Amino acid sequence: MLPEASAPAWPARKPRLLLVDDQPVHLQVLYRTLAADCQLFMATSGEQALKVALEQRPDLILLDVVMPGLDGFAVLRQLRAAREITDIPVIFITANSGEDIETRCLDAGAVDFISKPINPSVVRARVRTHLTLKFQSDLLRALAFVDGLTGVANRRQFDERLAIEWARAQRHGSALSLVLIDVDHFKAYNDHYGHQAGDDALRRVAVCLREHVRRGTDLVARYGGEEFACLLPDAALPQARALAGQLLQAVRALAIPHRHGGVGGVLTVSLGVATRQGAAQPGWRPALLLGLADAQLYEAKHQGRARVCAAALGQDDDTGEP
Repeated sequence: MLPEASAPAWPARKPRLLLVDDQPVHLQVLYRTLAADCQLFMATSGEQALKVALEQRPDLILLDVVMPGLDGFAVLRQLRAAREITDIPVIFITANSGEDIETRCLDAGAVDFISKPINPSVVRARVRTHLTLKFQSDLLRALAFVDGLTGVANRRQFDERLAIEWARAQRHGSALSLVLIDVDHFKAYNDHYGHQAGDDALRRVAVCLREHVRRGTDLVARYGGEEFACLLPDAALPQARALAGQLLQAVRALAIPHRHGGVGGVLTVSLGVATRQGAAQPGWRPALLLGLADAQLYEAKHQGRARVCAAALGQDDDTGEP
């Protein structure tokens, strides 16, 4: 097995590797070497490698240097330029030898270099080493992206994911929705029940949101203070508005007492929904989606709180729904 017993950062799933070589016989050798321990994807050209990397998000790429069309160096440059896959480590594999080619590979940004013909034991050992480093880095990154109070994603992770999902929606012409959520009259709640109770209420709201935002591609984040954000890739306005309505009712159903400013005597939330649909217009940026969601949240609060207001970029606002 590839993972060592002392590697707690390894996930329970099999590592995902992308093997890239224009010679099928070389791919077969790599496949036989790694198939028992890894989930493998294969590509026979640089163009195909980039497509597979974007679709599958492998943990590690073993990349041939010399290929027709896009060679390994060109592929690595494009990987590093694509925000979604810029952090995937790459091991170069080549039949060329000598310090010059090895130095060039490492200077280009590869994490390691393996010479052909490959030694299966060496390949397994180096793959194990770089997967361990990758998973340890992922673990530290995940810890840095978690809100310490609520356990959901923090603002830093939200900002990064918004940029990534905006770029993906732009590339595919797909929908992207954002829900901003504000706990109603939270200052009054803190003033009456105390900050410890306020922290507990925020934790309960965060758990509730996470339980109802179930798709693996969605993100629940603490946006700041008593505000949360839900990022919903591939969700059109009706779908996002319906989910926001479910979140509204789910938080109300928690029945957290709030008799000093609450709506109906319990803690409630107001929600603003914004969606971009289809290709973005010139000048559109992620900040525009944030601004529209914030405007819809303001409208929901202006209309009396404990309701949803929604709109799509370039369209008229929807009426708020309690």
